[in-house]
Amino acid sequence: MSILRDPVHGDIELSRDELRLVDTAEFQRLRGIKQLGSASLVFPGAVHTRFEHSIGTVHVADLLLDACNKNAAKDPAGCHRVTAEERRIVRAAALLHDVTHVPYGHNIEDQTGLLPRHDEPERYRAVLGDTELGRELDRQGLRSDVLAILTGEGRTVPPFWKQVLSDTIDADLLDYLRRDAHYTGLELRYDRRVLDYFRIDRQRGELFVDCEKNGMLREDIVSELLRVLECRYHFSERVYYHHAKIAAGALLSRMVELALRAGALTATELMAATDESLIVRLGELDLGDERANARLRRDVLRFRRRALPKRVLVLPYYVNQGVQQELLDTFFTPGKPEPRFEWEAAMEAQAERELGEGADVMLYCPKRRMQLKEVKTLVRFPGSGERTLPLDTFSDDLPRLRDLADSYPRLWKLYVFSSLADKGQRRKLQEMCLAALPAGCKNALAL
Repeated sequence: MSILRDPVHGDIELSRDELRLVDTAEFQRLRGIKQLGSASLVFPGAVHTRFEHSIGTVHVADLLLDACNKNAAKDPAGCHRVTAEERRIVRAAALLHDVTHVPYGHNIEDQTGLLPRHDEPERYRAVLGDTELGRELDRQGLRSDVLAILTGEGRTVPPFWKQVLSDTIDADLLDYLRRDAHYTGLELRYDRRVLDYFRIDRQRGELFVDCEKNGMLREDIVSELLRVLECRYHFSERVYYHHAKIAAGALLSRMVELALRAGALTATELMAATDESLIVRLGELDLGDERANARLRRDVLRFRRRALPKRVLVLPYYVNQGVQQELLDTFFTPGKPEPRFEWEAAMEAQAERELGEGADVMLYCPKRRMQLKEVKTLVRFPGSGERTLPLDTFSDDLPRLRDLADSYPRLWKLYVFSSLADKGQRRKLQEMCLAALPAGCKNALAL
């Protein structure tokens, strides 16, 4: 065993075989990919990477499995005890769960539609295939099991192997919430005791939380589960969808989108890139068009200097529900950016005519839908007998859960950004842009 000192969890133990996985080129690349992408332009301390998050996830997964075994010791007839081999497999999958991430991946994947998501099976098959990492997994006899956990394909594995890493409340979430709080400096925390409540059903092999004791509901346990979900919401509100982080993401995703569509950058190159190497590469590309090259160079320089594009329009969900779907269908159908490009080009031409100054314009939607993910973490409530059900089955009885479900859609916004620095010019551009969008769009940004 080797011990790593982590600023969030303290000492973390890794086995020799786990260190061999860490030492592969594919895993070491994660040192160069920030966990929160461009959030460090808003929260300067948020420079932590997917490398340390991956190691932290192993630690949390191990704590969760420890809790399951403690609960199995109290109820051996009803709860499964995790074997040493199962622990070895789940820890390896926890270590590698983020190895497919590309730089600024959420911006690129959600906006452009030109890449499959990082957690798509084909991405895992590529990174864990004929690579240094894949060969090391083969040497340890782990590749088929790890792929089954991370992709859901291949051989059938016990449900809890996957749930530890891909549930609503899982080791991944419990690490990154605490880690993001530490590095952003925000006082948004959950109680670590939430881990103690997890069990594994002996017959079905499912991970669940027992919220019953002596026939009564354990409100304290339910409250801890909801606190985790509330932390995730508040991070979304304050960090993940902060307007300056969104502006940086819009700039970055546009550069990558133009490069991918011009064939000057490939998905394979992105899979091998780090945050810094991607920006360097973008600055060197030839898109085959002088005007496009000039814009790309300007955008790279703006990103490096944090000269972020300014908001011209903000269309929030709460006053644009009636046109949300039309906007998405018109401008943000995945893989079909032409209508958006044409609209932006028309706005830039109009701005140059009427303002007498060239202006880059970007229409940007960070995410097509904002909603509380299905709360699929299994729980056992009084009256359910031996059945376990997803937590959101009981949403009618949990006002805090209903409130979260109602709050997420209100985070949705559509933005128009521009390179114009002068507020008066942006105000005029705002009028032009609003007039060119579908009828019924309501801007909430006062300039």
